Amino acid sequence: MLDLQPGQKLARGVARHLFDLGLVTVEELVPTRGLRVDVMALGPKGEIWIVECKSSRADFRADAKWQGYLEWCDRFFWAVDQDFPTELLPPDTGLIIADAYDADIIRMAPEDKLAAARRKRMIQTFATHAARRLQALRDPNAQAGGGA
Repeated sequence: MLDLQPGQKLARGVARHLFDLGLVTVEELVPTRGLRVDVMALGPKGEIWIVECKSSRADFRADAKWQGYLEWCDRFFWAVDQDFPTELLPPDTGLIIADAYDADIIRMAPEDKLAAARRKRMIQTFATHAARRLQALRDPNAQAGGGA
């Protein structure tokens, strides 16, 4: 396995589990200036989930921006490992227990549907992010926004 950070390992397990549920994911997506979500998932009906991966108590306490993510998704989840003190997490958010290989949704996040215009913007952002990642894998020497 690649030399992944603890949060990246959680994101990998989350992505695998969500894929099994019919959602596709991208990591480290910026929905708006100043925010970067760990995992964004897109479901078959256009539903958008955000999953924030926290590898420790200190990591969670240092996250002062998480409430800003709520307006960019239909459902918001925390992903933590089995040893994380889950009582720290807000009870009105989703909870996923994960490791580098898989995950389980322990508590489904409440749904707060995005407005149509915001959903369209997020799907476009998701698609652009995914396409850029694929292009970088296929052609590491390509320049962003480049032509020929």
